[in-house]
Amino acid sequence: MTKLNTSTYSYYFLLPAGIIYFTFFLLPTIMSFFFSMTWWTLTDWEFIGLENFKTFLSEPSMNIGFKNTVIYAVVTCGLKIIFGLLIGTFLCTRLRTVGFIRSMVFFPTLLSTIAIGIAFSMMMHPSQGMINTVLSAIGIVGPDWLGDVRIALLSVALVDVWQGLGIATVIFIAGIMSIPEEYFEALMIDGGNSFQKFWHIILPLSRPAMNTVIILAFIGGLRSFDLIWVMTKGGPGFSTDLIASIIYKQYQAGFYGISTAGNVILFIVVSLLAFPLHYFLNRKEVDL
Repeated sequence: MTKLNTSTYSYYFLLPAGIIYFTFFLLPTIMSFFFSMTWWTLTDWEFIGLENFKTFLSEPSMNIGFKNTVIYAVVTCGLKIIFGLLIGTFLCTRLRTVGFIRSMVFFPTLLSTIAIGIAFSMMMHPSQGMINTVLSAIGIVGPDWLGDVRIALLSVALVDVWQGLGIATVIFIAGIMSIPEEYFEALMIDGGNSFQKFWHIILPLSRPAMNTVIILAFIGGLRSFDLIWVMTKGGPGFSTDLIASIIYKQYQAGFYGISTAGNVILFIVVSLLAFPLHYFLNRKEVDL
């Protein structure tokens, strides 16, 4: 009896993808770990061990930067899940304008983050911004959105949520539409209402979509930089400094080795938080 060959394609078909992965991911990662332990410029380098890590971790703003990074990631991730699920559920109804509304919800995702940061910085101006002008017209004194240390981080986080909500909503819509229609029909036969439909069918059965949104939004929040830098540059003081903005400040000052060490630390922090979260969410999904 002839033994069947179970291998359809040769492993050589993986070679182009492997070369690209090694060139654009593995090699830069290895080089980053190496150069994080050196004093380097564009033309010279000197090995100094772990001194860059010690210097970066001893930065006065490092403690608040780490705390702000976690708070920013949790707030943006949580709000994207809540509003994305609610809007996604609403947009899965049989509205005549549902296609138009879906495109409008997704539209902010297509905009440049730099442009959004500049626009909202102008809108959040304490005296001339559109937001406080509207609030004053109805008798409410608006705060200094980006100048008050108590709310500056939250203000930027809300802008981040506004921009990234479209992706979360699209993922939830895909998850909800993949639920078999028989479940909804059975609930209607039993006399269930809209809340029961959401609570007993949509919420538990959209768990895979929710897990995807959690991972993407949480990692995105941990790595966020451009919106923070455009709107506040880490200020006022260090109140909106994230790990990424601290890294960029070191790079601006010409401390390339220290900034590289900061990138390695950020890579480790994201990995230590994201991988256990991914494992936990996948285990919960299997238990379902």
